[in-house]
Amino acid sequence: MLVTGLVYALHQDFWFWRTARPLVFGFLPIGLFYHAAYTVAIAGFMWYLVHRHWPSHLEDANERQRVSHASGAGIAGVPASERVGGSGGAKPPGKK
Repeated sequence: MLVTGLVYALHQDFWFWRTARPLVFGFLPIGLFYHAAYTVAIAGFMWYLVHRHWPSHLEDANERQRVSHASGAGIAGVPASERVGGSGGAKPPGKK
């Protein structure tokens, strides 16, 4: 929560509201440069959060479920070839 509040406060950059000077690299207004740097920093922070706190146990469970479906069990025990709208051009029951 504290980090979220800090990130929100830093995004506001009220200290650059009234002026475009100094120019960074001689042409880039300081407010625009600040937001570009802020975006890069936040992207790095989000990468860290995803890398560190991603719920991989849920991803592993999803992969196990996908493998069991691919093995022929299909959805609710119906093979893929017999499902309506499934892959392989399956036809509705009763139509050949």
